[in-house]
Amino acid sequence: MNTTDVQVREVRSRKDRNTFLRLPWKIYKGDPYWVPPLLMERKAFINPKKNPFFQHADIAFFLAHEKGEPVGRIAAIVNHNHNRFHQDHVGFFGLFECVQRYEVAKALFQTAASWLQQHGMDTLRGPASYSTNEEVGLLVQGFDESPMILMPYNPPYYQDFMERYGFQKAKDLYAYIRTAEEMPERVYRIAEKVRKRGRFRIRKVNMKDLRGEMDRFKRVYNEAWEKNWGFVPMTEEEIDHMARELKQILDPDLIFFVETEERIVGFSLTLPDINQVLKKLNGRLFPLGIFKLLYYSRKIDQLRVLILGVNEGYRKMGVDVLLYVETFREGLRKGYKRGEFSWILEDNVAMVRPLEAIGARHYKTYRIYDLPLEPRG
Repeated sequence: MNTTDVQVREVRSRKDRNTFLRLPWKIYKGDPYWVPPLLMERKAFINPKKNPFFQHADIAFFLAHEKGEPVGRIAAIVNHNHNRFHQDHVGFFGLFECVQRYEVAKALFQTAASWLQQHGMDTLRGPASYSTNEEVGLLVQGFDESPMILMPYNPPYYQDFMERYGFQKAKDLYAYIRTAEEMPERVYRIAEKVRKRGRFRIRKVNMKDLRGEMDRFKRVYNEAWEKNWGFVPMTEEEIDHMARELKQILDPDLIFFVETEERIVGFSLTLPDINQVLKKLNGRLFPLGIFKLLYYSRKIDQLRVLILGVNEGYRKMGVDVLLYVETFREGLRKGYKRGEFSWILEDNVAMVRPLEAIGARHYKTYRIYDLPLEPRG
């Protein structure tokens, strides 16, 4: 597609894929808050043979050029599992990057919209790379520091480009932060009451039975999150893939199950913020990056609570507080200075109130946008 001097074409060759992957280095040159991803991981992320998301999705990648130079990129995504689960026809866009020229963004949005219309979609939603189970949302508030692990980052002008094109807010996602000061005494009292009742037992993950633990996690995840806005059940292959990807950075002391005599009813997964290390690697592990990884990993001083959920029927019983308190104690014991809780749906009062009760504050906002697509004749 051409818009003035901007040409957009689908990525098909190895050269185009490499250009697509390396474009962020051009967009974020000189930005002190950007975290360069590992190129080897990004190559696998867009490879249908290595990423199980492609088993239930159609994805097209596009590059924008202006005067022969790459100036933008976008992915158009049909997630069939999402549309089956929600009974709708929503197409997504993700992996969006663009120089500070609206005409480039416009050409990319038009291309993604056209491709999705051809695939029968009636709404364009994003950014999502590729779904709510991965990086999602556009940063619209909180540009004064780097993102934590698996959270997006973008220049402020992206918001203007999207809204100028006609995108409307669909949902905001919040990130909360808490430093290592002691929690309010009443929070400990609640956790202690939950323990003394004897109905719930909290334990750390058993790494010797990781296969079994993953099966238990799957059951909790799909039940605890199924009514959340935008939720899409993860497939067996996707959960296994996530486990393999995260296994190298998992800390067993920061993964908790809450169980009754009959079943698992709650789960939390907290990750060391490996982004603090990735900033030092500039996208490469070899030849020297592996040594930097080992050295700087010892200096990680913050965490992200990536997943925390309680099954319906066991909420408002203090199970979430128990998970927060145990995570906080372990993080404090290991010397971490602060933790992020993200992301939280803006209207998820059941999550927001406990976070505020433990002293966390809302410090970043990410936005998901929708754009209606006119039906094709």
